[in-house]
This record gives sequence, C-alpha cells and structure tokens, in this order.
Amino acid sequence: MARVLMYSTATCPYCQGAERLLARKGVRDLERVRVDLDPARRREMIERSGRRSVPQIWIGERHVGGCDDLHELDAAGELDRLLAAATDTAAA
Repeated sequence: MARVLMYSTATCPYCQGAERLLARKGVRDLERVRVDLDPARRREMIERSGRRSVPQIWIGERHVGGCDDLHELDAAGELDRLLAAATDTAAA
C-alpha cells in the first residue's frame, strides 16, 4: 500500500475531500498530521512544502500539494500511477 502523509486540520473541507478521494483510490494507510493541534508540526509542514494552507499531501517521498492538486493529478490520470509507484517503493 502506498505511504501517504497528509497535514490537515479537523474542520478543513479540503482535507476531507482529499481524504475521500484517497479512500476511493484504495489508500488505507493515510498518516494524518493535525497541524491545528501542534504548532511545531505546522512549522514543519511549511518548511517542507513552502505552503501555509492545508491539506499538504505527500505520496511516498513526493509532495503533491493540496486537494486541488490531488484532484488535478487524478483528472490527468497520474494519481493511480503515482500511488502504484509509491506502493512498489514501499514494498522494496
């Protein structure tokens, strides 16, 4: 299964939308980091992504961006490939 990391907050509708899309794609191992509960993790997210908004999503080692970016990858047919590649890397 692909390793997916998502920085999020409890009430963010974009976080929830990204999570729903990932669930439809079969992602069951989603690591959620609640930046609304831990300011240090928010700083970490900003340093890693260069962005302040949530969600910020990584598939494997690749930063894919936020919810809109995730949906764009899916529309372009790239999300499945990326998830499969991250699964192959995780299994190795």
